[in-house]
Amino acid sequence: MHIVLQLIPKKYLIGGTLILLGLSGLLIMSTIVAITGEFEKDSQQSDVTEMEGGGIGVRTANVSPEVMKYQPLLEKYAQKHGLDASYVPIMMALMMQESGGRGNDPMQSSESKCGRVGCIQNPEASIDQGVKHFKSVLEKSHYDLKLCLQSYNFGPGFINFIMKNGGKYTPELAIKFSQIQYQQVKHTGKYHCVRPEMVPYQACYGDSKYVDAVGRQTMSV
Repeated sequence: MHIVLQLIPKKYLIGGTLILLGLSGLLIMSTIVAITGEFEKDSQQSDVTEMEGGGIGVRTANVSPEVMKYQPLLEKYAQKHGLDASYVPIMMALMMQESGGRGNDPMQSSESKCGRVGCIQNPEASIDQGVKHFKSVLEKSHYDLKLCLQSYNFGPGFINFIMKNGGKYTPELAIKFSQIQYQQVKHTGKYHCVRPEMVPYQACYGDSKYVDAVGRQTMSV
């Protein structure tokens, strides 16, 4: 082998070595790019799954101490109503948006129980009804988490509205539903825009940005 190498001109040996080094470098770079691309793809898919479907999994609630103290009760009533415990963090975020964990009805679930505000005056009863209502809306939404959350705020009628308008939640449809409902109830004087930016749209029924608001109360582990 040594003799063969001696017979080959040095310039060819150097050139061949450089070519081999170049090919090796390209192979290593291609492998790194492929691995990185696959990792980013998996990461993006994970983010979509967390917010759009059932099974929150890797999300946890970023909430106040007042809400955190209700975690055991949320877990208790999730088990009672047959709701997977992975939804507890999102319900904590929901409670944070509804009340910050304060008051006698921290999940603001009176309306879902008796059709009016204020009929629940006990935090545990609020959580019992709130978890039951959340599960009901989740099932009616076919486990579309965004649709479920917005329907918790608007009421189950929003699900029917979505099913008649493409079958999938969008922020634009949330605003449109709020506009339609507000036109029907604004004469009562009981409804006012919770967000100033919705005033020009006259989308003052409920909170049409509820999904984003709840989403800000969650974070990845």
